[in-house]
Amino acid sequence: MRNMRNGAVRLAPRDRPAHLPEPTAALAPPPASAAILAALPVPVVVLDAANRLRFINNAAEQFLGVSSSAALQLRLGDFVAHDNPLFLLVQQVRQHDARVADHDMALEGSRLRRLNVAVQGVPLPEEPGAVLLVLHDSTAVRALDRQMTVRGAARSVAGMAAILAHEVKNPLSGIRGAAQLLEASVTENDRELTVLIRDEADRIRDLVDRMEAFGERPVQFGAVNIHRVLEHVRRLAQTGFAASIRFSELYDPSLPPVHGNRDQLVQVVLNLVKNAAEAILQGDVQHGEIQLITGFQHGMRLAVPGTDSRRQLPLFVTVRDNGPGIADDIRPHLFDAFVTGKPSGSGLGLALVAKIVSDHGGLVEVESRPGRTDFRLMLPMVDDESGG
Repeated sequence: MRNMRNGAVRLAPRDRPAHLPEPTAALAPPPASAAILAALPVPVVVLDAANRLRFINNAAEQFLGVSSSAALQLRLGDFVAHDNPLFLLVQQVRQHDARVADHDMALEGSRLRRLNVAVQGVPLPEEPGAVLLVLHDSTAVRALDRQMTVRGAARSVAGMAAILAHEVKNPLSGIRGAAQLLEASVTENDRELTVLIRDEADRIRDLVDRMEAFGERPVQFGAVNIHRVLEHVRRLAQTGFAASIRFSELYDPSLPPVHGNRDQLVQVVLNLVKNAAEAILQGDVQHGEIQLITGFQHGMRLAVPGTDSRRQLPLFVTVRDNGPGIADDIRPHLFDAFVTGKPSGSGLGLALVAKIVSDHGGLVEVESRPGRTDFRLMLPMVDDESGG
């Protein structure tokens, strides 16, 4: 074994290509370097010349979903397909002996599925063929960007609703009242026209009412048992629009209360479950199923809108369906107002979901592919700062 300088790592002696010099002992950073790499909040992975994993830090364990001891028995191809762009990036690092970076990569394989990943690869000069990879999942950053966009759009919708409420709803009531008076004195054929006028007036009024929900109104927050919210929504769904769909629950029974507003959280979950049910029914999916999942994880720390405080988001709620998935052209704009894939949809349901979750200081993310769509809410829990 030869000593390594500048924090370089050392290659394991197994399966080394013949054209490379004999390796030193197993690839592992010196103690000081290992402590630094282990403490980094971003995933770090070291590959040897044969693309075997020789070191991963704590963040990489969570990113890859595998312990460091198990990872050292695996190759890069065990995580991503061999035609994945990550292999090309690693090859370019070796060929040019220089740092190579790429963004918005999709790392998909039998063990891993991560989208929107930024990757930086650097060579390790004292170990020919070894590559150090730094991985950064930008999904949360994109979600934050979308959330800021949604909040701006919500204010625009609220302003438009205020104008419509003043300029449209009052004359609309007059039109509807006149149609009702005519309905009693016209022939049967003309009565159909008066009913049509009345129904269309109600539809416009309902649309304006839904837009008014985007307004900035004071909301009372407190401790909310999210499992009772989910069970309430499940009962509503199974006695109505999702009667033919099977529900399953995977709850963390030790989950602490959510810091939020119960009625608004019911509205959020109900919208997500209704969308899931409609996707299953419209996609004519056999054995349709909606899963309700809760859990605890270390979340990010975000500012609460309208306050100077910041809050952790350790609680997650996932609504999962086995429908056909979300169309690629709609997915980037899914939470924008008036964007919908439904023939008769208004495009306000998911925009309102994003707005309410944002008001709670939380995040909402979506991941979709044919056969599985996940809407994931990340929410704050009750603590001393939130008054619980």
